[in-house]
Amino acid sequence: MSLPAKVMRDGLLEKRSSGLLQLWKKKRCVLTEEGLRLHNCKAGGGGDAPSLAWSSKAKELRFERMATVDCVEYKRGLVYFTVVMATGKEIDFRCPQDGAVWNAEIALALVRYKNLQAVQTGRNRHLSTAYLGSTGEDEEL
Repeated sequence: MSLPAKVMRDGLLEKRSSGLLQLWKKKRCVLTEEGLRLHNCKAGGGGDAPSLAWSSKAKELRFERMATVDCVEYKRGLVYFTVVMATGKEIDFRCPQDGAVWNAEIALALVRYKNLQAVQTGRNRHLSTAYLGSTGEDEEL
C-alpha cells in the first residue's frame, strides 16, 4: 500500500478544452510531489449563489510523463501557460496573476522531481558498479 503524496498546493485553475471550441473550464488542481491532479467542476445546487462541487474522479498529469512548463504569457491580470507532456501533447492553463503563480510552482515541482530521479539513477549505477566489484582504479584511460 503506497502512502498518499504530499499536497504542495490546492486551488483553482482554468484548462483549455481540447474540443473544437477550446473553451476554458474551471478545474480544482492539486499539486503533489508526483504530479498534478485535475478535478472537474460539477454544477452546484440551485439557489441564488451557485456553489462549486468537485468530482472525486481526477485526471492525473504525472511528472514522469511531463517534459516542461512552457509559454508563459501575462494578459489582463491572467497568466497563461502550457504543460508539455513527454509525448508532445500540450495542455493550456490560465490562472489569476495575483499571489504565487501556478506555473512557477508546477515548474519547480517538476524540476525537483526530475532531480530526485537523476540522483536515484546515479545511486543505482553506483550501487550496481560497487556490487560488480569495479572501482575504476585499476582501469587504464
